[in-house]
Amino acid sequence: MSDVGTIEDKYRALAGRLDEAMLRLWAAVEARTLGRGGVSTVAKATGLSRTTIYSGLKDLGSPPPSSTPPAAVGAASARRIRAAGGGRKKLTDRDPTLLRDLDALVEPTARGDPQSPLRWTCKSTRKLAEELQRQDHRVGYRTVAALLHHLGYSLQALRKTREGASHPDRNAQFEHINRQVRAFQRRGQPVISVDTKKKELVGDFKNGGQAWQPQKTPEPVRTHDFADKKLGKVIPYGVYDPTHNAGWVSVGIDHDTAYFAAETIRRWWQEMGRQVYPKATGLLVMADAGGSNSSRSRLWKVALQGLADSLHLRISVCHFPPGTSKWNKIEHRMFCHLTENWRGRPLRSLEVIVHLIGHTTTTPGLQIEAELDTHTYPTGLKVSDKELAAVQITKAPFHGEWNYTISPR
Repeated sequence: MSDVGTIEDKYRALAGRLDEAMLRLWAAVEARTLGRGGVSTVAKATGLSRTTIYSGLKDLGSPPPSSTPPAAVGAASARRIRAAGGGRKKLTDRDPTLLRDLDALVEPTARGDPQSPLRWTCKSTRKLAEELQRQDHRVGYRTVAALLHHLGYSLQALRKTREGASHPDRNAQFEHINRQVRAFQRRGQPVISVDTKKKELVGDFKNGGQAWQPQKTPEPVRTHDFADKKLGKVIPYGVYDPTHNAGWVSVGIDHDTAYFAAETIRRWWQEMGRQVYPKATGLLVMADAGGSNSSRSRLWKVALQGLADSLHLRISVCHFPPGTSKWNKIEHRMFCHLTENWRGRPLRSLEVIVHLIGHTTTTPGLQIEAELDTHTYPTGLKVSDKELAAVQITKAPFHGEWNYTISPR
């Protein structure tokens, strides 16, 4: 059970049996036992004010009343206990509409009410307090924070969960991909997951994350993230082999096209794939439905035909349904570790990027090789019907636009 829940249970059991002074001392003991943050935790669990708990902590440092010298004890110095119901009333008791007005301020901003006074401003406790004060409520921003917790609100970040309208055969396609992967692996045939990582600026630009540095000596980088005309950007295209937990990244400097994607697969096969799959006759490629390896791209299929011819492999392709790219294994098995490895470091040159990618490792034994691809890949290429007809493609019975095999000519 959490500290808050445990203390709340104790408070309920003791509140009716201890007088005000003893209850204050008990709360102070609990806060001191918890250590850092104990006062806030106890205040949240019991509803006692922080001032009351701090007063109890002060009392704990004083000798108990029974040990006070008799001469010092008088009518004014004797311990007094307030009568039940005594003391300052709670703000919500003195101002019964405060909670209602605060909830009305915060809640419509989530619903998108354009008439809410805070619809287009930051919902900070200071802003909320100012708006409540304009409504004749005497309240400070600290009290607003406590009242928000009482109303069930908490600070939360946005969460990426909406994927748009899902295809009716989404789950069926995932099951089909899973069956294909298992079938290829049982036969000892290679299976790869491919995708393009987001473009990265080359130069002394700020990179997300933190890295260990001598105190007060952060590494200086540029203030603005405008691409350097000489250094430009890089396009990391990756190939991940889930069977051997190994990957390849081609660091391109031109354009992310279907030919660039096919060339990356070819380099992976020459440098890594054929060594671990010497008897391979086929290759299964798992890819997103969009980008340079789009399921609707004619150029992607033409590029794969050239790849199948040069590698003498039957290349089977399974595309993930639209809107499900985050389920591509390369995203959470390889690309995330690349970002983690260079966090807090400026990508000053192409050599630095290649070395950082190539030295990425994980506890389970991920191995990555990287190489710079300096070729140019023109954009805007058109594939004629005749060129497309020359592709030796066999579509699967189930969603042939997502699942197909290209045989070497």
